Amino acid sequence: MGTLEFAFVVIFYAYLAFMFLIWVLLISSNIVKFYAPKRGKKINPTIKKKLKALVILPCKGTEINMRKGIESLKNQDYGKRYYDILAVVDSEEDPALPVIKAAKIRYMINDYRCNKCSGKVRAIASAVSKSKNYDAFVIADSDIYCKREWLRMLMKPLKDESIGVSTAFPLFEPVKHSGFWAKVKMMWGFVGDGLMESEVTRFAWGGSMAFRKELLDSRGMKFFSGNISDDIAITKLVRAHKMRVYYIPKRIVYVPSNDDFPKFVEWSNRQTALTLLGYKETFLYGMLSYVSNILLLITGIVLTVYYSVYMAILLLPYFLSLARTYARADSKSLYIAAIFPMMNFIYIANLLAARKKRGIVWRGTKYTIKP
Repeated sequence: MGTLEFAFVVIFYAYLAFMFLIWVLLISSNIVKFYAPKRGKKINPTIKKKLKALVILPCKGTEINMRKGIESLKNQDYGKRYYDILAVVDSEEDPALPVIKAAKIRYMINDYRCNKCSGKVRAIASAVSKSKNYDAFVIADSDIYCKREWLRMLMKPLKDESIGVSTAFPLFEPVKHSGFWAKVKMMWGFVGDGLMESEVTRFAWGGSMAFRKELLDSRGMKFFSGNISDDIAITKLVRAHKMRVYYIPKRIVYVPSNDDFPKFVEWSNRQTALTLLGYKETFLYGMLSYVSNILLLITGIVLTVYYSVYMAILLLPYFLSLARTYARADSKSLYIAAIFPMMNFIYIANLLAARKKRGIVWRGTKYTIKP
């Protein structure tokens, strides 16, 4: 065997060993993520009374099936005297106001003063600063609709004083007759489910969360109102108080979607940019994860076809991930299997695009996200 051939063999087997290392890590990750939601830390209630909640609904413009979403908030099985709903709009001219008035819920005009905050953070701060007689605040995005047990399930963990916030992650649900990119958005959202399944990467999703009123005391409010992202701010406040973020794995909240390509790209890049703003290490971890998945898939296919059928074992992490994706989706359609191979490439594109961003446009307002 010549020197060149020997070098090639060494490189080949070193690469193969590296692929099997990735294989072991991905198999382990899939097993952990499968069992994690089922064996999460139990709630240890120390508060006996039923907690009173204010559901804050920040609004700017109208949404798909917005009235349906508001009605779902009104029809919770938590007990009418234990929660109120308060919508927050920027002005009396907001297009959301006719829907709010038709649904007969209270509303207020956004009047909190903050310079660096987003419109949503400002809306939450406005509502909290004028609402003192509640044990907890619940944030509901104006584009969600939820099941009747949504509020009860969000409030229950807060009876454990070690839990600062409880959250449920949505299914981005393609509406009837929606196109290809609405389905991609649904699958894109499953990365959030994956993050929720580990206490290390878990965060409070701002569209569906309930948190203790103590988090936004005068000191907490000062920190909160200096942020663009309510998700990141609340999560950091919970960590600072050495409390837990509690995740509800049951699917109890939905976001209807009819995204086309431009809308999906704008949304997914913005979500990624906000994540990088709060957690810069996400870029490196994300790139390593998605590139490793792609390399293992390509290597598995090539070696199975050209080397040995036994090398198909390298494809096992891919099919385990696909099975978990089907488990998370309400639909069992074949389009999930067709779109799934694209997702790692889309995530990489989002990370690269988001890293270059110096600003985002959110609800018609431009925000600077990097100095």
